[in-house]
Amino acid sequence: MEMSEELEANTMDSLVDMPFATIDVKDDCGIIDVPQINLERSEGNEWLSKDQIKKRKKKHKDYQPNYFLSIPITNKEVTRGIKILQNAIIQQDKRLSKAMTNDGSFHVTLLVMQLLNDDEINIGIDALLELKPCIEEILQGKYLTLPFQGIDTFENQVGFVKLAEGDHINPLLEIAEAAKRTFQEKGILAGDSRSFKPHLTFMKLSKAPWLRKKGVQKIDPKLYEKFISHRFGEEMVHRIDLCSMTKKKQSNGYYHCESSIVIGKRPIGIRDLINEALHQERMGLKAKVKQIKELLFKPETQAKIRRELFEGRSINHSNQGNDVDFSDTLT
Repeated sequence: MEMSEELEANTMDSLVDMPFATIDVKDDCGIIDVPQINLERSEGNEWLSKDQIKKRKKKHKDYQPNYFLSIPITNKEVTRGIKILQNAIIQQDKRLSKAMTNDGSFHVTLLVMQLLNDDEINIGIDALLELKPCIEEILQGKYLTLPFQGIDTFENQVGFVKLAEGDHINPLLEIAEAAKRTFQEKGILAGDSRSFKPHLTFMKLSKAPWLRKKGVQKIDPKLYEKFISHRFGEEMVHRIDLCSMTKKKQSNGYYHCESSIVIGKRPIGIRDLINEALHQERMGLKAKVKQIKELLFKPETQAKIRRELFEGRSINHSNQGNDVDFSDTLT
C-alpha cells in the first residue's frame, strides 16, 4: 500500500509545486482550475462548429499539466542555504527527510501546460523560442536577479523560500504573462486562473503520503522559525527550460528538459555554444521529420505509394510468368 502511494506521489510530484497563490487538496491530486480561453473562435478568428467547440471543451475539462517552464536555481549560495534549512528541519523530525526537494531540482516555475504528444511538444519548443525576443524586450538589456529571503507555506503542505520584494518583481511578472500569452496563442492549454506567485519549493508533504498515517498532517512553523527572515542569496536568471513533470529526471536530479533559451548578459562559454549548436541541429531535424510526415499523410502521396507498390507487384508477377527454364532446353 505504501509503495503504491509513494509511486503515485513520485508521478505527481511536480504537479504540487506550481506557481499559484493558493493550494488545496485538489492540487495534491494534480487537479487545477482550467485556464480561461475563448472557445468560440479559432486562432484565425473564424467561428468554430459545435463539434469543434465540444471537443475543445472536453480537452479543457481533461486539462492536466504535465510540462512547465522552469528557471533553474544554480547559485551555490542559494542551494547551500536551502540544504542547511532542510537539514535543520530533519534534525527536528527525521521522518520529514522524505518530504524534501532534491537540491538538483530547485527551480522557480513560470508556467504550467499540457503537452500530450510529440507534435505538441514541438509546438511548445517553438513557443519557447518565440518567447526569447519578448523577454529581451522586457529586460531591455538588463540583468534579472531574483533575491530569496524568508520562508512561507501553501496551506502548511508545501514549504518554500520566498522571493524578496523589489524592482525584479514587475519584469518577472511580465515575463510570466508573456509566456502564458505566447503558449496559448499557439493553441496550447497553459496557465491557471489563479494569480502567479513565484516561489522556490524546498519540501512538500505530498512526496511522502505515509506521513499522514504517522501523524504528520502539516508543516509545523516551529520547524523553520529560525529561517523566517533568512537571506538565502540571489539567482541571476540566465536560462528558461521547458521541462517534463513525468519523464525520468536527469542524473543530476534536474527535470527532463526538452529545450532551453539563454537570456540576459551571461557570458557565453564553450558548453553554451555546444548546446546551442546541438539545439539548432535538433530543430532542423525535427522540421525535416515534420515535413516528411505531412507529405506522407497527403492523400495524393499515399495514392502514389499504393499505385507504385501495385505496379511493382504486377511487374514481378509478369516477369515470373515469362521466365524460361533454360535447364530444359540445354538437356
